[in-house]
Parts: sequence; structure tokens; C-alpha cells
Amino acid sequence: MDIPTYIVGHKNPDADAICSAIAYAAYKTSRGLTNHVAARCGNSNARIDAILERFQVPLPVFMGDVTPRVHDIMVSHPHTVKISSTCAQALEIIDRYNIRVLPVVRDDNTLEGTVSIFQLGEYFIPKPKAPRQMRHVRTSINDIVGSLNATALSAFNPDSLEDLYVRIGAMDIRSFGKFANEEATLASHSIIVVGDRWDIQQKSIQARVRVLVITGGLEVDAEIIDLAKEKGVSLLSSPHDSATTSWIIRSATRVGSLINRSFVHFAQDEKLSVVKRRIIGNNAQAYMVTDENNKLLGLFTNGDLLKPVGTRLILVDHNELTQAVTGAEQVNIVEIIDHHRLGNPPTQQPILFVNEPVGSTCTIVGGLFHRDGITPSAQIAGILMSGIISDTLNLQSPTSTEKDALLLPWLEKLAGISSSELSQLIFSSGSVILASKPDAVIRSDMKVYSEGEIRYSVSQIEELGFNNFHNNVNALLAALESIREKENLFFSSLLVTDINTQNSLLVMAGDSELISQISYPAVIKESVFDVPGIVSRKKQLIPYLTSLLKSIGIEAKN
Repeated sequence: MDIPTYIVGHKNPDADAICSAIAYAAYKTSRGLTNHVAARCGNSNARIDAILERFQVPLPVFMGDVTPRVHDIMVSHPHTVKISSTCAQALEIIDRYNIRVLPVVRDDNTLEGTVSIFQLGEYFIPKPKAPRQMRHVRTSINDIVGSLNATALSAFNPDSLEDLYVRIGAMDIRSFGKFANEEATLASHSIIVVGDRWDIQQKSIQARVRVLVITGGLEVDAEIIDLAKEKGVSLLSSPHDSATTSWIIRSATRVGSLINRSFVHFAQDEKLSVVKRRIIGNNAQAYMVTDENNKLLGLFTNGDLLKPVGTRLILVDHNELTQAVTGAEQVNIVEIIDHHRLGNPPTQQPILFVNEPVGSTCTIVGGLFHRDGITPSAQIAGILMSGIISDTLNLQSPTSTEKDALLLPWLEKLAGISSSELSQLIFSSGSVILASKPDAVIRSDMKVYSEGEIRYSVSQIEELGFNNFHNNVNALLAALESIREKENLFFSSLLVTDINTQNSLLVMAGDSELISQISYPAVIKESVFDVPGIVSRKKQLIPYLTSLLKSIGIEAKN
């Protein structure tokens, strides 16, 4: 099966993260690489919705957590046996598929327990000190017929499940007669296995044994058949010799009598890290996976826990695990396409890592289309334009590069829309401050960074003017401080950028010593600062904040 590879941007995705994921999936498909899926690990916003609606492209699939779970490693739809199956049927499945343990289920797939090759082996191993147990079989006549591939010459209550005992009529008739007389009370529970011994056959029927099995595929006298029917004795003809027949009859025992009901089971959504802790010291041959109604969903073994998880990720518009989808560090990151500072995670194998100092990840993806001579569709060209325009403020941001500027005219022709027209649509798509609650405003495009031993967050929103911000400043300040406390951050900041004037306000919550070092004029003391000309979080604000941290003695970990 072709395992999907998910192309996903950072948490709290902006337009570039969403657009680059969509466009890179299209690029992979155009090169004949199947099953690459655009994904997201956060909510959309008004700007993203406006872009996707304009180009009639669906929102990428949501995946908020890729932490490996039981369903990632379990064997779905495993081989099973019914509680009414025989040991012979269980052994056939075990042998055919080379497995060691079988779940035992009811007709509605409710899990009853397990039966293993070791349990079956123990059942069939001779026990000289318990001869009666060695002869015991819990089965029905029809089960015996099926296991032996026998012919039923007469059968009474063939579906009745009974405790029966196997005996071979190999002794002299005088000894057998004495045996039959002494155990006459047990005859109704006896299965007599005999060859062409007419006298033993007669004596068994006269004793009214439960089942008489004549071996070797030999022709049975009509007189014997008639007598068996008269006495109510079930008479079977086995194609096997007596020794094989008696062994196969034992294999006709229903597995229900051998079930191990002390099985270990898990839900399919349980995290593998939790599962591994729970099974330490447990030597179970397999672990069952069930739903809330105890219906079997799958199984896994200790060996399955050692296999690499199949989830594959391509990270776009970020390379730091603090910004990645939850659980990314536990799965396979196979590529990274980004334009930010390096904070990349270690990988088990070499991967494709593309990191260019350009204004947008969509610039990198668009460049791949152009380099390979692949013409993107009008939709994808528009999506690429949107990511570039959004991240570079339509080439007005200091992060803009010559490559961004050169790529846009090529994409304009393909998309059938000018940059200025698309820019107007994007930046007038609604105020995030008016459309969202204060906490959601801060988290709408929030990234967490690490410097030395501390962690801090930087959020950015873009508005047409600062009126909406000033009208909601107190609620936004409270939300910023609340997030800082919840996330245990050294400080939290919000950059509010006016798209018209290309100026910003910096909102701070956190360490007072750090905030006191800010050299820009305060609009609200120790909280909001006027930072004219700063519009890029990546190229302008992060370096400035890093310098502030150094000024109070905190060095970057790199």
C-alpha cells in the first residue's frame, strides 16, 4: 500500500504555510509522485479562506497530532477463529499463515480471548499421568465429520456439543467385551475408533457407544449400518488409519474450551509511548486492539513496536520542532522546505532540506516549478502568488528578495490576476481582531522560539490601520499575558502591522528587565511600543529581540 506523505506547515498557520503545502503537493503530483497530501495543524482564518475561495481550492486536511499510536502499527483485520471453531481449523490457519496466536471471536466479532500454538501444543502433548484427559474431546459429531473428512453413515443429534472420550478398539474381543461391560455407564460418552473388526464393531453398537468410527476408508457392512441406526449409534467412515483418526478426532475439540481469557488489550488511539510502559515485563505473544464495545479491530506484537512508524511528513514554512505539528519528532520527517532561520531537528536518515533566504516559502515552491519546466495550473499559480504577496506584504516587506519579485510576473500570467488586484483581496479580507477572540488573535500566527535556556513567543497580525487594535488593547494585553503564563514562556510578544503605512506596534508581556531595554517609544508604558518600519518578524523583529536577550545576559543556544 502506498503510504501517504503529508505536507504540513507550522502550528497556527498563516497564508504562506497553507499555500506552500497546497502548491508543493501539486508539484509532487506533477512529477508523477503519488499520495502527497496537503495538510494543516491549525485553524484557518479569514485571509486564508478568501484566498482558497478565490481560487476554488479546498482547505488542506487537518492533522493536529501525529504522535504514533496503536493504529499506526497494528495488524488490521487479523486472522481469527470463531468460538465454535475446532482446534483443527485453528491449526490450519496457524500453519497456513505462519502465526502463533489467534483471536477467538463471536459471530459479531466480539473478542472472547485468544488461542495460541503453544496452548494447542500443550493440549495435544501426551500426559501419561492423566490418561482420561488425553482422551477427552469437547466437540460435536458434525465437527468430527468435518475434521476427518469422514462419511456419516448414521448420525444422531449431530450438532450437539458434548464431552466425549476417544478409545481405540484394538484389543481382542474378549478383552474389549470385559472393558465394555465395566465401562458401560460411559458408553454414551465414548468414541470407539476401530478398523475392519466386525466383532468389535458389533460389540460397540450393542453397548450403545455415542460414536463408532470405522477407519481405513473400508466398506462397512450393511448389517452394521442397520444395527447402528437401530441402536441410535452415530456411525462414521474415516479415510485415515486408526492412529491418525484418533489424533484428528482430538483436534475436533472446540477452541472455546482452550481460550485464554486473560488477554491484554488496547484502544487503537492509545499512544505507543504509553503502551510501551504498560507492557514492560509482559510476555504476551500478541496484544489485542478493541473498540469500546470489545469488538476486535486488530492486534500487534512486541516486534511490531520495534518497527518504524509509517507516518511521513514534509515540513513547509518552518523547520523547528517547537512550531511543528505535535508528535513530529516521533515520526519520519522526509523533507523540509523553508525560508526561516535554522533550528532544524535531527533526522535518522539524510533528507532533502531546502532553505533559501527569500520572502516566502511559496517562492521556493514556485521556483521548483519554473526550474523543472512545469507549468502550474491557474489555481496553483494563484495560490503561489497569494503566499508570496501575504508573506512579503506584496513585496513591500524588507524580507522581499529579487527572486520573489521575478517570480510574481510569471505567476500573474498563469493565474490570470494581477498582484495588485490579488493583494487588495488578501489584505481586505477582514480584521483578525474583529473576527476572533483575543486569545485566538494572539495564537492566529504565533511561533515559539528558544534562546539559551528560555522560550518565548512572537505573534504577528496585519491590519488596515491601528483603530481595531486600540479599541481592543486591554483585552489583547490580558490574553498575551495569559498565554505567556500557560505556556511557561519568558515573554510573549505581538507585532501589529499596518499594511498601509508599513509601520508596526510591538506588544510585550513578560520579563520586566527585558522590556526595560526596549529602545523604541512606548505607546502604553511597559506594554506597547511604536516600532516604525519594522514589518518582518523573521528579518527585523527576531534579531532585535535576540539582541535584547543578549543585553540581559541570555545567549542563543546556537
